Amino acid sequence: MTESSVQSDLWPAPSATGAVDAVVTVPGSKSVTNRALVLAALSSEPGWLRRPLRSRDTLLMAEALRTLGVGIDEGVGPDGTGEAWRVLPAGLHGPATVDVGNAGTVMRFLPPVAALAHGPVRFDGDPRSYERPLGGVITALRDLGVRIDDDDRGALPMTVHGTGAVDGGRVEVDASSSSQFVSALLLSAPRFNQGVEVRHVGSTLPSMPHIRMTVDMLRSVGAQVSTPQSGGEPNVWRVTPGALLGRDLVIEPDLSNAQPFLAAALVTGGRVTIPDWPERTTQPGDALREIFTGMGGSCELTDAGLTFTGSGRIHGIDVDLGEVGELTPGIAAVAALADSPSTLRGVAHLRLHETDRLAALTKELNGLGGDVTETADGLHIRPRPLHGGVFHTYDDHRLATAAAILGLAVPGVEVENVATTAKTLPDFPGLWTAMLDPSAAGAPTG
Repeated sequence: MTESSVQSDLWPAPSATGAVDAVVTVPGSKSVTNRALVLAALSSEPGWLRRPLRSRDTLLMAEALRTLGVGIDEGVGPDGTGEAWRVLPAGLHGPATVDVGNAGTVMRFLPPVAALAHGPVRFDGDPRSYERPLGGVITALRDLGVRIDDDDRGALPMTVHGTGAVDGGRVEVDASSSSQFVSALLLSAPRFNQGVEVRHVGSTLPSMPHIRMTVDMLRSVGAQVSTPQSGGEPNVWRVTPGALLGRDLVIEPDLSNAQPFLAAALVTGGRVTIPDWPERTTQPGDALREIFTGMGGSCELTDAGLTFTGSGRIHGIDVDLGEVGELTPGIAAVAALADSPSTLRGVAHLRLHETDRLAALTKELNGLGGDVTETADGLHIRPRPLHGGVFHTYDDHRLATAAAILGLAVPGVEVENVATTAKTLPDFPGLWTAMLDPSAAGAPTG
C-alpha cells in the first residue's frame, strides 16, 4: 500500500465545538441478530426478524446459513412496514464453504450447526480469525462425536463433516477465553438427539450477560433450558431436545454500539437520547447506565428512550468489566479524559478479541500522550494532556469508535480505517457527524 493510500484511509475525528444535544437512533444488536438467525434457521417453521442489523458480521452469518440451505429473504415485515428478514428453515446440507470474516459469532456458533448438516462444511476467514480461540468448540464437538479436520491447530481454517445428526449429551468445555463457546453449544442443542449438558471447567467465565442472552432467546422459541441461575449446578447448562418455534422477533437496538454516543454526552457535558432503549435486557451495553453515571453523568429512561446527560466533568473509575468486556475500549477513552485515574479490571480475555485490545489501547492512547499501563487483567489509566495523531484500529471496530470519542476533546486525532466500524455499526461516520451537527445529516462525511 502506498503512502498516499494510507493517508486516504485516515478519518479526521471531528472535535466538539460545544455540548452535544442529539437523538441518535442506533441500529439493531449484532449479538441478538446473529443468535436470532441461528435459532430461526434451526426452527421447525418459518419466522420473521424485524429491524435486523445489516452489518458485516450479520451479513456473513446470513450468507453462511444460506450456503447450508436456509432461505433468508430480505424485505419488509408481514404488515408491510419496516425492514424484516423472513427465515425459511430447510434441510441443512454440504458441501459448503463458510466465510466467517473476523466474526466470533459466526466462527463459533456455526460449527455445531454444520455438524447437523449432511456433508462437509469448510470454515475460513480473515487472517486474524486464524489467531482467535476456537479450540473449546472444536474439542467439545469432537467429544460429542463430530468429525472435524483442523490439522490439530484448534483454530481456523477447518472442515466439519456433518452427518445430519449429533447425539449430544454431557460435555465439558473451558470457556474462560470466550463465553461464546458455551452459547455455541446451547444454540444448536435442541436439535441434538439427547440435547446437551454443558459444563464449564475453566477459570472465571467472562461475558455472562451474553450467555444469559442466549438462554433467554432459546426459551423465547420454546426450548427448555436449566441454568445455574434457575437452580441448577454452578457453571452447568442443560438443554433438552425439542422443536424450536418460528417467531416474529423485533431486534433490540445495539446498546454497546450506543456507547460512543452516550460517551459524547459525557465528554462534552451535553445530552444524547437513544430511542427504544429496553426496560429489561440481557445486553451488556445496559451496564453503561451505571458505569457512565459513576463517571460523572446522569440518565433517565422514559418512553422516548434513554437520555444521558453529562455534567461537564469526567471522573475516573475503578471497575470490574469482566461481564461487559466489549465496553472496555470506549470506557478507556473516556477515562483518558477524566480528572482522576481509572483502573479497568477483569478483562484479560480481551487479549484474544478482534485484536489484543489491551495492548492496542495502551499503545494508541500513549501514542497521543497518555499514560496507560497494562495490568494482569486490565488497564490502569492516568489522565494526561493529550495531543493529536494517528490512532490505529487494527481492524477492530471498538478501537475506531474509542478514537472518535477521544477526538471530541483532542483536536487532530486521525482514525486509521474507520470503515472497520461497519463490522457492527453501518455508517458510523455519518451518525457521528449528524450527532455533532444535525444540519449535516446526509452530507458527505469525508
